[in-house]
Amino acid sequence: MIGGRALDFEKMVTVFRDLALAGGERIMEIYQGGDMDVRAKADESPVTAADEAADRVISQGLRAAFPDILLVTEEQAATHGHSARDFIIVDPLDGTKEFIKRRGDFTVNIAYVQNGVPVRGVVYAPARGRLFYTDALGRSVEETGDHRTGRPGKTHPISVSDPDNDALIVVASKSHRDQATDDYIARYKVKDSRAAGSSLKFCLVATGEADLYPRLGRTMEWDTAAGDAVLRGAGGRVVRFDDHAPLTYGKPGYENPFFIAYAPGVELHKG
Repeated sequence: MIGGRALDFEKMVTVFRDLALAGGERIMEIYQGGDMDVRAKADESPVTAADEAADRVISQGLRAAFPDILLVTEEQAATHGHSARDFIIVDPLDGTKEFIKRRGDFTVNIAYVQNGVPVRGVVYAPARGRLFYTDALGRSVEETGDHRTGRPGKTHPISVSDPDNDALIVVASKSHRDQATDDYIARYKVKDSRAAGSSLKFCLVATGEADLYPRLGRTMEWDTAAGDAVLRGAGGRVVRFDDHAPLTYGKPGYENPFFIAYAPGVELHKG
């Protein structure tokens, strides 16, 4: 309920999808062009003209469509000091390092958090041509086709794997993998290990292309909320690394603890 009115999830799905595509279009114009205008933010993480261009398109559209819902977006520091039980959270370009290196594993992320849980979300990987989102009922799908705004293509439901604990498929970060992550993965019987950038790792677990994604590094809620929503809608789970309690949202400063995303059936090891 927002302002006493029932939230229209059909509208939310449509708006999220179209704005993710519009943001992706702006990103690809810069990706395929010349100057990315790479700079460092206060925390020394990189930001580009594409981050900012996508953020403008997405945030303007969201504020127009949902004026009564708090908007939190990575690229607008003024939004980081506010809190609410229910909010929309955006990372207009997750995987900026992948973008700068032209490796393709970057995504546009928009999610709606309700009572600390990301219940709707869209993840769009424009350079990979992959689009994942939760439908109006919260079930996750992947859309195929040419991904045009206002013209949804064919979708098919996605679902996590039925994992074999003697032959797991693990996905980990391309740009942020470290020895602690490798040591944790070594505690499992792994058949195959994949590297991927950005929130695509959540989506690979959601589609059953991987069983387990551990993250032993700093992330913010805008990095994870949309991928978390897609994974949950596909039957997956995201838990804290330390105590395996569900990962929640709306935390102070929107900062995450270490976490594990996985298909139920994976026998998790304690950190």
